Amino acid sequence: MDIALMVIGFLFCLLGILGSFLPVLPGPFTSWIGLLILHFTDAIPQNWMFLGITLAISIVVWVLDYIVPAIGTKRFGGTKYGMIGSSIGLVIGIIFMGPLGIIIGPFIGAFLGELIKDSRESSKALKAAFGSFIGFLAGTFLKFIVSIGFVVFYIIKVWENWGQLF
Repeated sequence: MDIALMVIGFLFCLLGILGSFLPVLPGPFTSWIGLLILHFTDAIPQNWMFLGITLAISIVVWVLDYIVPAIGTKRFGGTKYGMIGSSIGLVIGIIFMGPLGIIIGPFIGAFLGELIKDSRESSKALKAAFGSFIGFLAGTFLKFIVSIGFVVFYIIKVWENWGQLF
């Protein structure tokens, strides 16, 4: 049973990394669930302090993920249309352009979102799209780093208790 929980936990950690880029999955929180599942094994001692701190980090990052893109958009004169367009552009970009869509999709989506709001101001839409894009990248980078950190913690915990697992 421990091996099954270990594999499921690791899959959640990997899913969390994907969730750093996909707006439908909460990346760090999904990775945290992988850490939680790992601590339910008999081989890994439960450390509620560790789980509490990592949960707090994932919640803070989740909240910041909504604040950082908004700050970037507002700084460059953007609106909610740009932020929504950036998220939609990410999904469409990934579907049609693969990994390159992670970069291009949010920018084009934010630009088109701003153009929908006010089609007469293309230079303003471009500036706002840039701000939305920068905010999106900052939030995504933060989620990615935290999710990678949780995977590293996961691997360390498994490595430390390898003998009890097998």
